[in-house]
Amino acid sequence: MNQRISWEDRVKGAYASLRPSEQKVAETLLANRKTAAGLTIGELARLAGVSQPTVIRCVRALGFPGFRAFKAALTAGPAGRSFTPLEGFCLQPWERAEDLPLKALEVHRELLEQALKAVPPRDLEAAARALAGARLVDIYGVENSLTPANDLLTKLTYLGLPCRLNTDPYLQQIGAAHLTGADAAVAFSRSGRSADTERALRLARRAGAFTIGVCGEKDSPVARQADLCLWTGAVGGTIYGSAIFSRVADLAVVDLLYMEIILSDYRTFSRSLDKSGAVIAGREYKET
Repeated sequence: MNQRISWEDRVKGAYASLRPSEQKVAETLLANRKTAAGLTIGELARLAGVSQPTVIRCVRALGFPGFRAFKAALTAGPAGRSFTPLEGFCLQPWERAEDLPLKALEVHRELLEQALKAVPPRDLEAAARALAGARLVDIYGVENSLTPANDLLTKLTYLGLPCRLNTDPYLQQIGAAHLTGADAAVAFSRSGRSADTERALRLARRAGAFTIGVCGEKDSPVARQADLCLWTGAVGGTIYGSAIFSRVADLAVVDLLYMEIILSDYRTFSRSLDKSGAVIAGREYKET
């Protein structure tokens, strides 16, 4: 899914939409692949038999803001200059804004499918049972993993379950050390290799709490500290991509846990939700 499009392929793909004069520039670039990166704008214009403004128009038609940006793509190697800020999502300088939503949704879909295949219903049920019966649910995570961690905190609070999330990793670890055998701890880590998250879950386990890991890698340090690990699918991508897109699968797991807990005692938890809803009723903004 993480495909890198070379600048040559971009030129070929856009060729038909170029003006005849711009096509001359494209043909010159393709005919001089090995030396194109060293050409100045004037040299490229002379080789193509066009004016320098035509070269600029061609470069912009290819999706680059100017000749300097295009040269950067040429000098970055055979695959061109590209970035992978999102897992499975290769961002090229010529990307069109209107194409990005579909690309992002495709990555979301694949991550959700991986999570659906990776998390057995029996493990979700066991995790939900542990959370519903715990004296206290302690929740851990850092950076983007705080997104699903905070979502779990919100949902458990609405259900009337005692839970805690410290955003400071040190406080997470201190809190974990004070847990008991009546408690449960949940750690979110897409890579499963966050040192702070691993230590918090290890301390919780050492204190006797039932530990749950939500990880993207089965044999990872965080997963090894979990009595029960909910694996959300292969990590893949870069470490930054994993962090950014991890919330998609993790949030889906949180939603599944939430529904599993409600089903475990529908009468009790539906009443808890009614009570929580009553507290915030009428809080929406009203025009005066």
